[in-house]
Amino acid sequence: MMKFGMNNFCAASAAAAFAALLAVTPAAQAADYDVGSIHISQPWSRATPKGASSGAGYMTITNKGNAPDRLTCVSSDASAECQIHTMTMDNGVMKMRPVEGGLEILPGQTITLKPGGFHMMLVDLKHPLEPGNSIKATLKFEHAGTVDVEYPIAAIGAPAPGADAGGGSMMMGGDHSGGMMMAPGGSGSMMQQKKQ
Repeated sequence: MMKFGMNNFCAASAAAAFAALLAVTPAAQAADYDVGSIHISQPWSRATPKGASSGAGYMTITNKGNAPDRLTCVSSDASAECQIHTMTMDNGVMKMRPVEGGLEILPGQTITLKPGGFHMMLVDLKHPLEPGNSIKATLKFEHAGTVDVEYPIAAIGAPAPGADAGGGSMMMGGDHSGGMMMAPGGSGSMMQQKKQ
């Protein structure tokens, strides 16, 4: 009787551990994209909680050309609007703002859009972003042209592809009219909107 109970416990524990691993594993490896002299790798997004009005997309962009280029987001199938945003710390308050005129990428430069830094902001979501699905966005580069990019959606709080699992999570809501404040605590930190 005890042996049977222990086997069930071990099997249940193993199943729970496997399910937890799947919940924090990033979505399937995304495709790379090339447009003109621009190379885009590791596009991804995170799932959003029900009721969230915004989400974000991330990627690494390399300018292999001899001239600067500028990135803007034209549209997304998941939101009414998409923009390139930056996040900065100012006296302990994280502020998020659109990048006016687009994000400049210098010749030979690689820029990673990631949580807590530059990112593609999806404004007025049409539906929650769910793990295992993907979203599409049309990106425009001033010189290289336009490209459609697919972003696999990882679980809420999932790390970037290839990153350690100890990364924080960025939670967004509201209209982003104020700055964002990061709660202390390292791994799993949450950001709260600070009205100004």
